[in-house]
Amino acid sequence: MSTTGATADPLAALGGLPGVADSVESVRKAVDRVYGHRVMRRRSNEITSEAALRGARGSAALSGADWALEEVRRRSDFSGDDEARAVGAALRLTAEAGQLLSIWRQSPLRVLARLHLVAAADKAEQVGRPRQQGEPVDEPLVTLPLPGAPEAHGRLEGLSGLVIAGGSAPALVTAAVVHGELLTLRPFTSHNGLVARAAERIVLVGSGLDPKSVCPAEAGHAELGREAYLRALEGYASGTPEGVAAWIAHCGRAVELGARESTAVCEALQRGAA
Repeated sequence: MSTTGATADPLAALGGLPGVADSVESVRKAVDRVYGHRVMRRRSNEITSEAALRGARGSAALSGADWALEEVRRRSDFSGDDEARAVGAALRLTAEAGQLLSIWRQSPLRVLARLHLVAAADKAEQVGRPRQQGEPVDEPLVTLPLPGAPEAHGRLEGLSGLVIAGGSAPALVTAAVVHGELLTLRPFTSHNGLVARAAERIVLVGSGLDPKSVCPAEAGHAELGREAYLRALEGYASGTPEGVAAWIAHCGRAVELGARESTAVCEALQRGAA
C-alpha cells in the first residue's frame, strides 16, 4: 500500500476503515489487563525479559527457525547454521530495539539501517543500507512481487516522513503500516522480516501503548501461524481498504496474543511456578 495520499494524516485515515476501531479498542483492553496485573507492579522487569525472549523466538519462527522456547533459552551459540543464525539475529534485534526508541521519531531510516546491521552481524557492502537496483533479496518465505529499488526507496522515504510528522493515528495502525510496508518493500538484501517485526515493536513501545514492552506481537504472529501471516500481508500489499483493514486486525490480534502470553507469565509467577 502506498502511504502517500491527499489526506493530511493518511495513517489516521486508516483508523476509519471497517473494523479497525474495534481492533484498536480490543488491543487497548488486552494491554490494560497485563499492566493491571498485580505481578506487574512488583516484577515488571522479569515480565519484560521473558516477553523479549518469547518475542524473539516468535520472530525467528516466522523466518523459518521455529525452535522451542526452552531451546532458545538454553543455547548460547547461534552461529552453527541458518536457523541458529536467524534465532541469534532475532535475539540481537529484540535487545537493540529498546536502545533505539529515542531515535525512531526523529530518524526512522537511521534506526532501520541500524537494525539491519545488527541482524546481519557482518560488514558486507550491502549491510545497513537499502538495496540498490539489481541486488538480490534473500527473503524466501515472502513470495510477494518485489518492488524495484527506486520504488522501495521512494516508499521508504514516504514512510519515514509519516513517522516523523507524527499524527493522531492509533499506535496499532502505525505499527501495522510500518511492519507491512517494510515486509512488502523488503528494502534490504536480507533479514527484512526480522527488521520489520522489530520496527513494529519499536512503534508499540515508543507510542506508549506498551511502554514496558511486555506484549510481544512477534509471539502472537507466530501463534497465528506463518500461513495466516503471509495471507494477511498479501491483503496489505494489495492496497485495497479491505486488505489493509484485515492486516491491521491481524496485527492487533497478534498484540492481544502477546499480551495474553505475558498475562500467563504473570499468573505463573504469582503461583510461584515460574
